[in-house]
Amino acid sequence: MEKKVSKLAILTKGIIKENPVLVLLLGTCPTLATTSSAINGVGMGISATAVLICSNIVISLLAKIIPDKVRIPCYIVVIAGFVTVVQFVLQAFVPSLYASLGLFIPLIVVNCIILGRAEMFASKNNALDSALDGIGMGLGFTLALGVMGAIREIFGAGTIFGFALPWLSAHPILVVALAPGGFFVYSLLIAAVNKATKGKGVKGDFGCHGCAMASICQQEKCIAELEKGVEA
Repeated sequence: MEKKVSKLAILTKGIIKENPVLVLLLGTCPTLATTSSAINGVGMGISATAVLICSNIVISLLAKIIPDKVRIPCYIVVIAGFVTVVQFVLQAFVPSLYASLGLFIPLIVVNCIILGRAEMFASKNNALDSALDGIGMGLGFTLALGVMGAIREIFGAGTIFGFALPWLSAHPILVVALAPGGFFVYSLLIAAVNKATKGKGVKGDFGCHGCAMASICQQEKCIAELEKGVEA
C-alpha cells in the first residue's frame, strides 16, 4: 500500500530535501547563466515558479483526458502558453529584468524541472497537491538561484541588489562573476546542503526507473532495464 504524503511534506520537500538545483541537480543551465546577480537569480526563480505552479495545476486537471502517446507534446504546449504570459508580463512591467534574462525566459519551456514535475507528479496527483508541489519546488529553485546570485554579486561586483558594499565594491573578485566562479559557488552550495542534510537529501533512483522520460525513451539500454523491472 502506497504511503500517503501530507500536504506539508509536499510543500516543503522541494526547499531542501529534494531541492531541484542543489539536490536533484536539475536546471543547471539557467542556474549558472542567470545568477551573475541576486536580482537576476530571484527574477528567474520567480518566473519559473509561476510557470511551474500554473502548468502543474492545468496538467493535473487535464491528465485523464490527454492521450498517453502525446502527453509530452501536450505538456510542452501548456508550459509554453504560461511561459509566453510570463514573458509578456516581464516585458511590460520589468523591462530591465526581461532584457537581462534574455533568452533564458523562453527557454523555461524546456526546463527539465518543470517538465519533470509535470510527468512525475502533476499527471498523477490532484490539482491541490500539484499546486503545492509547484510552490515548494519553485521556492527551492528561487532560493537556490537567489543565494547563488547574491554570493556571486557580493564577491564578484561588490554590490547586492545593485547597492555598493563598503570595501568590497573597491576590491571585487571578478572571477566570481564569471563562468568559472559560477561553477565554484555552485559546487560549494551543493557541498553545504549535502553537509547540512548529512547526505539524506540525495536519494532516489537515478537509473531508468527514476527518469521522467523513461516510458518514452527509445534507447536499447532503457528499454531493456524497464522490461527487466516489469518482469521482476
